[in-house]
Amino acid sequence: MKLKKWMALALSLILLLGLCACGDDNNSEQASLEKITVLLDWTPNTNHTGLYVALDKGYYKDAGLDVEIQQGPDSGVLPVVASGKAQFCVSFQEEIGPALAAEDSLDVTAVAAIIAHNQSGLISLKEKGIDTPKKMEGKTYATWDTPLEKAIIKDMMEADGGDYSKLNMIPSTVTDVFSALQTNIDLVWVYYNWDGIAAEVQGIDVNYIDVRKTNPIFDQYTPLLAASNTFLEENPAIAKAFVEATAKGYEHAMEYPEESADILLKYAPEIDRKLAVKSQEYLAGEYQSDSPQWGYMDEARWTRFFDWAYQNGIIEKDLQNAGFTNDYLPER
Repeated sequence: MKLKKWMALALSLILLLGLCACGDDNNSEQASLEKITVLLDWTPNTNHTGLYVALDKGYYKDAGLDVEIQQGPDSGVLPVVASGKAQFCVSFQEEIGPALAAEDSLDVTAVAAIIAHNQSGLISLKEKGIDTPKKMEGKTYATWDTPLEKAIIKDMMEADGGDYSKLNMIPSTVTDVFSALQTNIDLVWVYYNWDGIAAEVQGIDVNYIDVRKTNPIFDQYTPLLAASNTFLEENPAIAKAFVEATAKGYEHAMEYPEESADILLKYAPEIDRKLAVKSQEYLAGEYQSDSPQWGYMDEARWTRFFDWAYQNGIIEKDLQNAGFTNDYLPER
């Protein structure tokens, strides 16, 4: 009996030591990964799917990265990244322009376009009859109250023969588009790939004014991934590893939209599955579209938008092609 007890005790010690060793290996592996924080511009949606796919599929871990995806503060994500408190964020060219042109400019650079072409526009209930920018006269628009946004609206209306001064603008951060459209608000700026698809899913009849179709200048890069220049200069290999792993995530989402929608839902279960799948199927053809690869940004398009903003006095510096790079994309 004593021998049996001794053997049982020895076996227990061996198992315990083995478990400890495994735990040490796991902790060591985790500690060896480079920690990366990514801030989202908004609540999780299909603009962000590739990030979650890369996380869920282990693409980041395979690249030596320990990535955490967080929702950014209401005050904006670019200042957080510029300060070094996060490494990457989801932003927009129309945010980066003013950030670079400000007197206290932010240390930021766009490193990848999440969607190849601008998917944003103005949505309204079909019963309001607002199917052209001119018909926005006398209507009420929920504005973010930024100079660049207002200048785009003004350009759209005037190019269509409308009077911008007749548009009633109410500063408002709309979180539920269709609830807002049941109030005194007639128009909201949205991404078609989310709220436009949501209207289809819910059977809501809407009119949609596609911003980039009113003026090709407004085919700016929105949304995109950005980082600080300091981080990129000090950690080029880490930055490239992150962007390449993220590219794999979006490429997977293009090839397997329904599976990728389900991955998004694992991290954001509050999203309606039918909306997620339908939006993902739409974006499968839009993430890369006619670009040579996912994430690529065309210098002429980038510069054209900044030129327009500068010539219209929206930004005070002639930025030209400042603020973006394709250097961290996978080599093709």
